[in-house]
Amino acid sequence: LAPAGVHCGNHITSHGLALNCCTDLTWFDHIVPCGLEGKGVTSLSRELGRHVTVDHVLQPFLDSFQEVFDCTLVFSEDPG
Repeated sequence: LAPAGVHCGNHITSHGLALNCCTDLTWFDHIVPCGLEGKGVTSLSRELGRHVTVDHVLQPFLDSFQEVFDCTLVFSEDPG
């Protein structure tokens, strides 16, 4: 999944979400993620000490997201 971010528009603020699985974390040396100075970024692979891919975690993540937020995710074939 992609890095998180914040979007503001039409009096609505929304925040993105990141699930870094096996991301090259050196790119984060060049930014301040989410505007949080002095905070680091990690990945599931780094934390678990083994290679973790998006394919390994996507479905369990989506299932947990729906449970925690009591919602149903709807997917579109057309990302536009």
